[in-house]
Amino acid sequence: MTVPAPTPRTTIAEDLRRRIIDGEFAPGSRLSEAAMTAHLDVSRNTVREAFRLLQAQGLVEHVAHRGVSVVSPTVADVVDIYRARRTLECHVLGHAAPRHPRVAAMQAAIEQGEAAAAADDWRVVGTANMAFHESLVALSDSPRLMRSFGNVLAELRLAFLEIDDSEGLHHPFVGRNRALLDTLVEQGPAAAATALERYLVDSERVVLAALTRRP
Repeated sequence: MTVPAPTPRTTIAEDLRRRIIDGEFAPGSRLSEAAMTAHLDVSRNTVREAFRLLQAQGLVEHVAHRGVSVVSPTVADVVDIYRARRTLECHVLGHAAPRHPRVAAMQAAIEQGEAAAAADDWRVVGTANMAFHESLVALSDSPRLMRSFGNVLAELRLAFLEIDDSEGLHHPFVGRNRALLDTLVEQGPAAAATALERYLVDSERVVLAALTRRP
């Protein structure tokens, strides 16, 4: 069976998604259809379709007479993001196999985060933390859950970009990632899911407190 090549609009949407998540386009910034068309050397219809895909993923919004902008998550958005995280991540971890192959990826992400924290590279710590939670959801062996969780993390990354305190966001959870994995391996999935529930409640509080301190 021959797998079709990705369409141009899908490729452009994936490229723009990566650039948004990496912070190249800040939350709230306008994405000019004309500028994108010229820069990417594609048709306006192709750019519009890419924007529609990103809008469906919650990364951009279209406002009448103002065009397309990168989403700037609100407090209500963050509350809903964490509601989704608790529902999805805790369920997956509560049914996980402690010897699942993806446990090794969780361990690698922990080590990367610890090394970056020791070097005060909090941007890399944030990336490692995302990788840890992606590997956690991969314990489900469900590509559909992984896709859904990828969209949730992308929206969360936008919220993080609004906060000018990467160390405050990530430092409290470097050690807790290792503790969470130890709980899974030593005490089992039920205990780990309970610990993750507390972890995510605390993480939500940190993010919300940081958002409310913004000018």
